[in-house]
Amino acid sequence: MCGIVGYIGYRDAYPILIKGLHRLEYRGYDSAGVALLAGDHKMNIYKSKGKVSNLEESAASKDISGHIGIAHTRWATHGEPSTLNAHPHVSQNGRLALVHNGIIENYSNLKTFLEGKGFTFKSSTDTEVLVQLIQFIQDEYGKDLEGAVVSALRRVTGAYAIAVVDKENPDKIVVARKSSPLVVGIGEDHKEFFLASDALPIVEYTKQMVYLNDGEVALLKVGQKMEIHTLDNEDVDPKIKEVDVNLDTLEKGGYEHFMLKEIYDQPRCISDCIRGRLLADEKKIVLSAINQHRDRLLRASRFIIVACGTSWHAGLIGKQMIEQWAKIPVDVEYASEFRYRKPVIQPGDVVIAISQSGETADTLAAFELAKERGALCFGIVNVVGSSIARASDTGIYTHVGPEIGVASTKAFTGQVMVLTLFALALGHELGSISQMEFEKYVTELSLIPEKMKKVLEQDALTKDISRTLTYARNALYMGRGFNYPVALEGALKLKEISYIHAEGYPAAEMKHGPIALVDENMPVVFVATHHQLYKKILSNIQEVKARNGRIIAIVTEDDEAVKNIAEATIEIPATLPVVAPLLSVLPLQLIAYHVAVFKGLNVDQPRNLAKSVTVE
Repeated sequence: MCGIVGYIGYRDAYPILIKGLHRLEYRGYDSAGVALLAGDHKMNIYKSKGKVSNLEESAASKDISGHIGIAHTRWATHGEPSTLNAHPHVSQNGRLALVHNGIIENYSNLKTFLEGKGFTFKSSTDTEVLVQLIQFIQDEYGKDLEGAVVSALRRVTGAYAIAVVDKENPDKIVVARKSSPLVVGIGEDHKEFFLASDALPIVEYTKQMVYLNDGEVALLKVGQKMEIHTLDNEDVDPKIKEVDVNLDTLEKGGYEHFMLKEIYDQPRCISDCIRGRLLADEKKIVLSAINQHRDRLLRASRFIIVACGTSWHAGLIGKQMIEQWAKIPVDVEYASEFRYRKPVIQPGDVVIAISQSGETADTLAAFELAKERGALCFGIVNVVGSSIARASDTGIYTHVGPEIGVASTKAFTGQVMVLTLFALALGHELGSISQMEFEKYVTELSLIPEKMKKVLEQDALTKDISRTLTYARNALYMGRGFNYPVALEGALKLKEISYIHAEGYPAAEMKHGPIALVDENMPVVFVATHHQLYKKILSNIQEVKARNGRIIAIVTEDDEAVKNIAEATIEIPATLPVVAPLLSVLPLQLIAYHVAVFKGLNVDQPRNLAKSVTVE
């Protein structure tokens, strides 16, 4: 959740750290801090509650010199958001500073032990316990910084990505990870090193990256090659990957918010997603994952999709497509529940993990459980080099580019498109879909980016409709078939960024409880595009109308039946029912966005949320 950034080299560290924190702020924005080694065994620590801009203001008139530094933007786990609980945390003797992403689960026992040794604590965080433990080991056993960090981590239970500096050794940074992401950027001739929770804050300085694996500790020292060891003191040869990110995607590009930019970016993103995979002229889908693991995929007895949040909604759509086209049963599981309920996993199963960041802790743990049971592990992620990508036997990148807004938009449509391509290609290989039907879908998918543009052209209408929802306290979202998960996603978006309580349901389930909530003050959003259940959902809309509910509907262009009933409608271009979610979700994303803006809320950084959920 939290964001870590660090630098050691010949440049001034502070500007790099602050810029990096701004780019990592989607990971948490409860507080921020920086530690700078300024020479002469001097270390300056600056911290503030709130956003990174608050830290900048507090440090503006202070000594920000130094070529070595670590910094942090926090999403609170242990201890309320405050300056006192902000990172970096400092050892009792003032010698060490540490930043941390993750949770130390046995911190309470360690804290009791250290208190018995005379240590006192200023914060209520688990992180301060870790830095005090490192000092204790240094003092008690005379170990150097690397040795003390290794010894401390051997006593730790939990998840961590850490960076530690020592003002008595102002020429090194020690970093380590377990279950939380950490990447090291390598400068030319090892004259400088960069570190961060992901590549986005440091890719403008170097494209040469090393992604640390679980249980690895690295020493960064100017002029020397990066040294990596395991907690068992085994040497590790750094595997350098070249990462290429378009820096324009890290800026708002004239849009008021990243979320709005990313909504409007979806036609281009989906074009990038299908490029080289969907060959419309040749009526082909080419996926290397199927080519390389054809036998296991075609012999799969079952697919299990594990995901969280928005990715879980995409998985629900993927289930319907795989079962329709490949005729193979699919289970869709919340990763957080799946990993703890002793699931039955067979070697003939294929487990598909879906995650935008590729770092979602619960999804990664579920994936690792599947690997232990002999299942084929198939990753659908956006971030190249992420933990899930590296843990996968095979998979597909969504290639939608960095998503900075906390509320996922283009990640969802990218995941749905990848699942559509996979399900179609698998069904074609199995011969369970006719050539004529296959070609029909290939052609339609190639038209989706242009149809997305047409939906976005109605944003002015969507904005006007959204204004009527601004004062709602609750909302219901209804859909049938492939549009049911879209209703779930629309409700999630509204509650995430506008703080309006919203729930999504299969429309037929309304009579089993939710209809009791319907009155003249209840907005009910129906995703009612043309499909085999259209007449059914039309009846559901009539039921809400009879109870004076306020009906807003997403409909297929030229629909008249729903228009005659609804208070407001937004049209999408006609398409095949299976791929309608790629279009019907766009107005729901825009509605959530505009409602939040009308309410004066922080769209890109909604309260209590963070982008990459790397803790349970």
